[in-house]
Parts: sequence; structure tokens; C-alpha cells
Amino acid sequence: MERLKGLDKRLEDSAIWNDHNKVKDIHSERARISAIVTTWEEICTLLEDLHVLLDLAQEDESSVIADIEDALNRLEDKIGSVERTHVLSGVDDKKSAFLEIHAGAGGLEAQDWAEMLLRMYLRWAEKNGFKSKIIAILSDEEAGIKSATIEVAGQWVFGNLKGETGVHRLVRISPFDANNRRHTSFASVMVTPEVDQDIDIKIDEKDLRIDTYRASGHGGQHVNKTDSAVRITHIPTGTVVQCQNERSQHKNKAFAMTILLSKLYKLEEQKQKEQMDEFYKSKKDIAWGSQIRSYILQPYQMAKDHRTNLEVGNVGAVLDGDITPFINAYLLMQKS
Repeated sequence: MERLKGLDKRLEDSAIWNDHNKVKDIHSERARISAIVTTWEEICTLLEDLHVLLDLAQEDESSVIADIEDALNRLEDKIGSVERTHVLSGVDDKKSAFLEIHAGAGGLEAQDWAEMLLRMYLRWAEKNGFKSKIIAILSDEEAGIKSATIEVAGQWVFGNLKGETGVHRLVRISPFDANNRRHTSFASVMVTPEVDQDIDIKIDEKDLRIDTYRASGHGGQHVNKTDSAVRITHIPTGTVVQCQNERSQHKNKAFAMTILLSKLYKLEEQKQKEQMDEFYKSKKDIAWGSQIRSYILQPYQMAKDHRTNLEVGNVGAVLDGDITPFINAYLLMQKS
């Protein structure tokens, strides 16, 4: 509460409103702290209600048993929320994120799987109240996508999605196989935090190759077809980013630079942790033995995370965006 009062006092200072980024940071921190305080107040209220219900149960248990179970379930959800907030303590966890999907080898099978993953993450964002938009997409004329980049904006997005980085494996009866054989497909996901434009990362313009091209995609609400799509290649690292979401080439270039900063920031962070080799290996090896999660539709149905060993039988719900159990299990595993 004292921290909240301090932040409110800073916002009362008219001088600070000249610094848009500082005001944004203060509002962001205030929203996070307010959410934690509100959750703790709700927990205290639930505990008080539970004590009252337990007292009533001594007189007539049957009349309040359903209310006790409901209060316990709600209390468990709230405590879980506090645990997740405690786990999300990384420097970048509170930030929005860019999520990039690449189809593995396998043609239409892998491209269709990549598009299924794209839908899964868009649905997850929608269900959790986050804003998402497709920044760039490379579709195939026959089916699926070869790659896509989306922005997911909101509090704690990167913290929640960071564990999704890796190879995802699908096993199913192929809709593209006339003989109805079972196929295994792979696609890779990479998540990077959205970083401020003033981040201390030096980019030499001589290290950039900037190409413009005509946007392509399925059309509809997600992608605007324009003649102003931009692709930027950072030559020293081989990092490629692209944006086709805006009609203005200038805006697409600016947004692509934001994504590039995000990816270079993550690369530098991992370099400092001496994990660069493992990072590049995980990017390139979209195949057997490297998957973080499997989604099996045939011969049985199950989604399994190979890091936490969490298994979920309702694969349809998972592919419809219900990946929060996997996210929570990964975060708790990392914390322990």
C-alpha cells in the first residue's frame, strides 16, 4: 500500500508528465501492485467467509457443504494467482511479447500444423484478455503457413509465454494423405519480450539489409494486403524480422525495427548467460528428440509437456487455446 501511495504521489507531479515513457512505467507498476493487493484482499474475504461457513457446518453440515466447496475452490484459484505472480519475477516477465512460429520440414503437414499453433496462441490471448495481432505471415497457396509473427500485448505476457519457446510436435491421421496414414509434424516457436525503443543496443545501419515486398496471406481481418511490407535482416546474427500489418512502409519499417530490437535484446541476454550455442541449436533442430510438447490426436488423444510431464487428455481444448495448465506447470517447475 505504501508503494501505491508513493506512485500516486509521483503522478501528481506535473513535471513527470513530460516524460511519456516514465509515466507509462509508473502506470504499469501501479497496475501490477493494485492487482496483487486486490487479490490478497479477496483471499482475506474468502478466508473470513470460510470460517463462518465452518462454524455453521457444526450445526448443520448438509446445508452449507456446497458453499464450503465453492469457497475452497475460489480460494485455491486466488492462491494460485498469487503463486504465479511470485513466480513471474524475471526482469522482462511483465512485458508484452512477440511470438514467432516456423513450420518444420514436411511440407503441407508441417505448414498446416504451424497454422494450428498460430490459432492456438491467438485463442489463448483472446481468452485471457490480451490484445494480439499478426505482424507478418508467410502463407502457402495450398495450405498452412511457413511462418508467422504475432504481437501479444498485456501485463505478464512474456512471463507467461516464455516457456513456449521450443519445438512442438503433432501426431495425427494426415488430412493430406489419401491412404489415411499417421504423420508426425514439427513446428518451432520462439518468444521474445517487447523492449523499449531506447534500449541500449547499438545497431549499425551497415549491418542491416532492408527489403520491401508485397504482403501475402489469407487476408480477412488479420492481414492487410499492401505493397509496403518490410523485411529487415541483421547480417551479423542472421536475424530476420518482417512486418506487413500496416499500409505505410514507414510504419512497417518502424515496427520491424522494434521486433529486431526485441530479438537482439534476447540474444544478448542469452549470450551473457553463455547459452548462445544451445539457443541456435534449438532454433535449427526442428525434429525428433528436441520437442518440448507433443499433441497426439491418433491413435489416442493426449497433449504432453516433456519438461514437466503434465498430460492433458482434451487435446481439442488445448488446441483451442487452453494452454494455461502447461504454462503454470512450467513456471512452477522453473521456480522450484
